[in-house]
Amino acid sequence: MKSKKRIVLAYSGGLDTSIILKWLQENYNAEVICYTADIGQDLDRKKIVSNAKKFGVKNIIIKNLKDIFVKDYVFPMIRGHAIYEGVYLLGTSIARPLIAKDQIRVAKKYNAYAVSHGATGKGNDQIRFELGYHYFGPKIRIIAPWRIWKLKSRTDLINYAKKHGISIPRDKKGAPPFSIDDNLFHTSTEGKVLENPKNSAPEFIYQRTIAPEKAPQKATFVSINFKNGDPVGINGKKLRPSKLLEKLNQLAGKNGIGRVDLVENRFLGIKSRGVYETPGGTLLIYAHRAIESITLDKETMHKKDNIMSRYAELIYNGFWFSKERFKLQKIVDHKRNKVNGTIKLKLYKGNIIIESRVTNSKAYSLRKVSFEENKSFNKSNVEKFINFHKKKLKK
Repeated sequence: MKSKKRIVLAYSGGLDTSIILKWLQENYNAEVICYTADIGQDLDRKKIVSNAKKFGVKNIIIKNLKDIFVKDYVFPMIRGHAIYEGVYLLGTSIARPLIAKDQIRVAKKYNAYAVSHGATGKGNDQIRFELGYHYFGPKIRIIAPWRIWKLKSRTDLINYAKKHGISIPRDKKGAPPFSIDDNLFHTSTEGKVLENPKNSAPEFIYQRTIAPEKAPQKATFVSINFKNGDPVGINGKKLRPSKLLEKLNQLAGKNGIGRVDLVENRFLGIKSRGVYETPGGTLLIYAHRAIESITLDKETMHKKDNIMSRYAELIYNGFWFSKERFKLQKIVDHKRNKVNGTIKLKLYKGNIIIESRVTNSKAYSLRKVSFEENKSFNKSNVEKFINFHKKKLKK
């Protein structure tokens, strides 16, 4: 007997992907394989397995990618100081390429003819997932339910779930949940009351940061150790990437650091409002800029700053695996071997204060900058320097 064709579904075990699982089974004569990438989100393995088994799923794959996610995706992005539209640290954007890559690996392993995801038809994630699918599995079919099914709203989804006995989770107020995405780097919350930008964000939606006014009265001090441009330890203790980020999340979160309420411009042109929490990532970008300030030369730093906006936009739009992003990453990582040392930070009620910068680098010269020493810098050349550059005023 000929075996059924297979579809690999990016499955979280939650409401949306459980509905998609049932819908795929109803509309495609194929075996559905449920795939979950563990990248540090609030993950209930037993729930994922039990929910999938309710629908007769035999292959349920949960892959631990936490260290790969932080080391090969978050850290390169931190080195690029990538911030989209001035505030967004790209927590959702950077996760999708990795999930897509590994989902295609699973599809190839099981000889699946298609992959599927739960991203909505108006959002960015469908693009990020599918660009990754195309890069690693150009011949594998993509099924995007939100673009083809007859369910047009959250209300339709909830009615479908009730019809098929799919449990509907509730938020802390007893209502259907906000749209939430989380991983080791961040948590994003969208929908419901947040859709109207005039509404303030309710405090109960925050999951990993305390309100700054409720943070401890006593400051917290933390030292982040860098080697070759990446954080490698905290307070002198070496930690693997995922554990390092977990620790920074805890320290920053309890001090009210890492909250952002923004209205962003999606790749498709729609404006959307959301609340993002990136506690550890906020510390890392702050500390990384500080360590580069005393280890890199002006030209290298400014070249990185000049490309940062484009680099961030590429990540946001789903082009992590593009030639352009690879090219910009080389600029980002130029001289990263010189970025070594320790930054000590003071954390207090939502604020990050630099306490000290320590490095063996010779980029910062105390002798040259000192007001007490004038022999090593020829000030007579400054007038010539000004005269040369004043010509640019007339151009």
